[in-house]
Amino acid sequence: MASCLQNLSEYDPACMPCKEIVAKQRYAIAVADWNSDVTFALLEGAVQALNENGVEQIDVVHVPGAFELTYAAKRFQEQGGYAAIIVLGCVIQGDTPHFDYVCGGTTQGIAYLNAQKGMVPVIFGLLTVNTLQQAMDRCGGCLGNKGVEAGITDIKMENI
Repeated sequence: MASCLQNLSEYDPACMPCKEIVAKQRYAIAVADWNSDVTFALLEGAVQALNENGVEQIDVVHVPGAFELTYAAKRFQEQGGYAAIIVLGCVIQGDTPHFDYVCGGTTQGIAYLNAQKGMVPVIFGLLTVNTLQQAMDRCGGCLGNKGVEAGITDIKMENI
């Protein structure tokens, strides 16, 4: 069980890039529909963080599950014109090794996209948790919203 002592999604708005610059940038989000109670809350947090920090152009695509996030991110990269891309998903541990394959494959896919020369950053917003409660704690619960963190990371990576 999470200790829930600190909201990990808090950040200092004064340390963010200038809103006038960010407003000119276009961002993309790929969100998995599997575990939608969690992933849609992550999406809401990411969009809110992007908007609060000046982002006006956000394209969102929905994919069936976490494994498909890599493909969606690759398509956004190929389309061009995006400052950065966020992928949002949630995989909850079950009784089979499926969890390991989905988490490992998605992680490797996103890492590969980030290692490609000349491509925009892909921000990893995939929750890999043991229980639904752990996911809820991280999508707007007592530990904050990892979607917010992904949005902030997205802006910071584009504006290094």
